[in-house]
Amino acid sequence: MAPSELSRSGTVAVLGATGGIGRQVSAVFSRAGHEVVGVARNPAPHAAGHPFVPLDVAAADPAETAALLASRKVELVVNATGGWAVTEEAMHHAHVRLVDRMLAAVAALPTRPRVVHIGSIHEYGFVPPGTVIDETLATDPSTPYARTKLAGSQAVLEAARAGDVDGVVLRAVNVCGPYPSEASFLGAVLQRLRGVAPGERLELMIADAARDYIDVRDVATAVLRAADGADSGAVFNIGRGEAPAMRELVTTLVEVAGFPPETIKETGGPVESKGGGWTKADIRRAERVLGWRPAIGLRDSLRDMWEARD
Repeated sequence: MAPSELSRSGTVAVLGATGGIGRQVSAVFSRAGHEVVGVARNPAPHAAGHPFVPLDVAAADPAETAALLASRKVELVVNATGGWAVTEEAMHHAHVRLVDRMLAAVAALPTRPRVVHIGSIHEYGFVPPGTVIDETLATDPSTPYARTKLAGSQAVLEAARAGDVDGVVLRAVNVCGPYPSEASFLGAVLQRLRGVAPGERLELMIADAARDYIDVRDVATAVLRAADGADSGAVFNIGRGEAPAMRELVTTLVEVAGFPPETIKETGGPVESKGGGWTKADIRRAERVLGWRPAIGLRDSLRDMWEARD
């Protein structure tokens, strides 16, 4: 199904529209001819191209959110909120409370929009190196981030099973590409590289890990496909199906940024990991059901990440 053939022609509400994923989701639906309304706590300059409503869905009464969705004739709600918050309380607010209130708002509407919820591959928990993570793997998260992300995804799936919402969950791997979160590893490295003077070295601790990474624009395309392409209650893993070493990703980022390889001075010490030492997603279900595959190579993604500036 081509993007222009989507049966849902109404407005798309993107929750978390000012974030790295949300801005790309907004862009891909806009290019496909949809009216997009961005929703986030605070506006951002890059969100000015679409109607925008400043609203903290996690704090708002669900009736207020329902009224917003009804007034805009929203047919699709994309939950692109969340991130690497500092405290578990903050993660619960962003990943659980917000989802619960979003679902209550959607369930209150007489004509219910589809919900596409962006979860995380880390909801499956730590897995042995070499494991290819498919959707049948039992979830067993052990970090606050993964536990709260799983709680949000489970809430969507339980509401879908109960018939309260028409919901789909996409469990995305780590993302790269334009405008990454500075709280992410590659986003933090990017910001530090921007401050490196010629001839200067950057001391960096790099985890001895291999993790699936996908360009954020490919995630947005998967959301577009999931708007129509799956039954309610479905789960899809969204990644590249590869597990590059973190050192390889850093080396590539340094190269595309135009720095010599010796710019990075790796230092020893423990590296706190939010996602475990290995992730590799099985993406065959998304390919089979949604007709989706990643299209952007990691080198191009990292180059675009370096070159993107607001």
